[in-house]
Amino acid sequence: MEVEMKIRGLMVDPSTNMPIVLLKDPQSEALLPIWVGIYEAQAIALEVEKAQTPRPLTHDLLKNLVYGLNAQVQRVVVTELKDDTFYAVIWMEQNGEVVALDSRPSDALALALRADCPIYVDEDVLRAAKVLPNPAEQASSQDVRRWLESLNDEDLGRYKM
Repeated sequence: MEVEMKIRGLMVDPSTNMPIVLLKDPQSEALLPIWVGIYEAQAIALEVEKAQTPRPLTHDLLKNLVYGLNAQVQRVVVTELKDDTFYAVIWMEQNGEVVALDSRPSDALALALRADCPIYVDEDVLRAAKVLPNPAEQASSQDVRRWLESLNDEDLGRYKM
């Protein structure tokens, strides 16, 4: 079973200075933090802010390629959490044929924003992620989770690179 989620915001882990994408289930308020690379976070932030670039960036190119091949991105799914690494699949349709592409979650999320398609997380991933990946060295994973869940809209202001 898959749970539809929305990108709640981007922030920086105060302990590691690594970007975090926060996915939130609007129904249950479940929060899933996914640590991503700086460049991937920038690609997501640019689309969240609807910033224009003078030339297409990688995820814009991917979207243009998909549309140029008369395909559509139907949805992206964070499918697995294995050894503290998240996995995702991009589901596309071309001429009635459904195609699944293996992807890093950060790339799938950046493409989902550009293609305006839904984002899902497998329930098994939500259960497995109860202990956060990459918890801060000075804080327990429970402390980090409580801190992330207590953030409000002002705390999750636009992510700046």
